[in-house]
Amino acid sequence: MSKLDARRGSDFKRSGWRAACLAAGLWPLVACGTDVGLAGLFPGKALLTINGGAPRIVAVGARTDEGVRVIAAGGDTATIEIDGKRRVLRVGQNVAEQVSGTGPARVILTADSQGHFYTTGYINGTSVRFVVDTGSTMIAIGARDARRIGLDPGKGAQAFTSTANGQVRVSLLRLDSVRVGDVVLNNVEATVHSNDLPVVLLGMSFLNRMEMQRSAGTMTLIRSY
Repeated sequence: MSKLDARRGSDFKRSGWRAACLAAGLWPLVACGTDVGLAGLFPGKALLTINGGAPRIVAVGARTDEGVRVIAAGGDTATIEIDGKRRVLRVGQNVAEQVSGTGPARVILTADSQGHFYTTGYINGTSVRFVVDTGSTMIAIGARDARRIGLDPGKGAQAFTSTANGQVRVSLLRLDSVRVGDVVLNNVEATVHSNDLPVVLLGMSFLNRMEMQRSAGTMTLIRSY
């Protein structure tokens, strides 16, 4: 690390993101110091998630403190601009994701500064915020998100699971569809917790059906079946 990078701290972190994007073939399409996801659309506005934060509404023409500007919003896409570079996102897609061309569906995720892989996706057509969790046997959904999605815990088998806060009652359900980028899986096992969770855990009931590749600060998920 150079003395200049040592003095700038945050600039050094951004350089790591750029290196990861170079490895993934995404630079210079996006400025990888900023992870932007499109969580939803309103007339003349886009609902964005930035760097794993809570969704926020950004009007067309407005620019966020992170330098993300919304150029257009309509249908199921929004055009955003970062550092003068434009990118069209579908609802549920992140700038850290790469749309597949030919071959199996795949998605590329970029780690945050703590090494976690966050992304915006869909469960049964409802937008949710995921974090990849290889330690979770199934997709784990908190009570609040379950209500938004329209899941009925009473229809699933009841069980208990161990968490950092002790034993928690959960309901075992199967999700009609789970979508992350271009990857869509059907009939995916999940647990609905009786308490709220900050994000939905993208667990092994989804990841076991993926080929997972790690490189630098990126994770590529390729649908295997």
